[in-house]
Amino acid sequence: MRSLKCTVTGGVLLVLVACSSSAQAPKQMSATDVVATVGSTPITLREVDDRAFQRAASDFGGARLVQALYLARREALEEIISTRLINDEAKARGIDAAKLIEQEISSHAPTPTEDDIAFWYQTNPGRVQGATLAQVHDPIKSLLIEQRMSAAHDAFIGKLREKVSVTVSLEPPRQKVDAAGHPAKGPKDAPIELIEFSDFQCPFCQRANPTVEQVLKTYGNKIHFVYRHYPLPNHPNARPAAEAAACADEQGRFWQFHDELFGNPNKLTNDDLKQHAVAAGLDATRFNACFDGHRFKNDIDKDLREGNEAGVSGTPAFFINGRSLEGAQPFESFKRVIDEELAAGQKR
Repeated sequence: MRSLKCTVTGGVLLVLVACSSSAQAPKQMSATDVVATVGSTPITLREVDDRAFQRAASDFGGARLVQALYLARREALEEIISTRLINDEAKARGIDAAKLIEQEISSHAPTPTEDDIAFWYQTNPGRVQGATLAQVHDPIKSLLIEQRMSAAHDAFIGKLREKVSVTVSLEPPRQKVDAAGHPAKGPKDAPIELIEFSDFQCPFCQRANPTVEQVLKTYGNKIHFVYRHYPLPNHPNARPAAEAAACADEQGRFWQFHDELFGNPNKLTNDDLKQHAVAAGLDATRFNACFDGHRFKNDIDKDLREGNEAGVSGTPAFFINGRSLEGAQPFESFKRVIDEELAAGQKR
């Protein structure tokens, strides 16, 4: 699984940093256990592992063993499900699978034009690190092709899954992360607890913020969203911003201040933070005394320490009912996990 996140060491062109988490092991399963069904056809753990164990450990970056094993199995399981859905659909249409893929996937993923490549280059300066367009032309083209094919594939598989009942029972590892006493939105007894470790200076956190808002708007009172701080040491303004946000929380205006910071990502100096406090409706005298006195230094240290214990190594990092989801993931990635958790809760 690939995702974009800020790390201590930074990133390079087209490097998509893999997930990393420390998690509790899922329940032990045997090779004959059914981990999914497509229609009435079961998929066993043995079938998944025959494919999953072909993956290189490096495909999952710094993920801990239990999480890497789950990710490998989950990707293999999704591949098997997709293959079965395509084969069954091809059989129903009386054509072979290759023809169906050409009709429904390849034809919906046009080859990137030179303008497409140039536009991506111009709008992603931070990811090319000063390289010329000629130097990164082919990697950009490959990335765009992969993205378009993946989007077309996922869209078609999504349609097929609407027609055929698919259930997944592969148990994920879960991490216990404390939510109490931290800025939160939504009812505490919501069926979904979404915890984010974030950094106000991280561009991928800024990218993820609208997606989080979309998740909250889509699921409403079904989600209890908790924000925790994880300012990275290579982001000099992140730590002061985190302490400032804690001071804003003291006055009950964390989310207003949070929105001010993400709305002004290039204005995070100490003076900027004090101006944001005024814009967020805070008592300036109280805020300045809190911020200048580093009143919440120990609280930020605790967030960092507990983030490390949970396996967080970059931002943004999310835990959905304890399930790790790292990086600036698309809405669909959140939706898949949340829908699975809601469905599982209904079955209990």
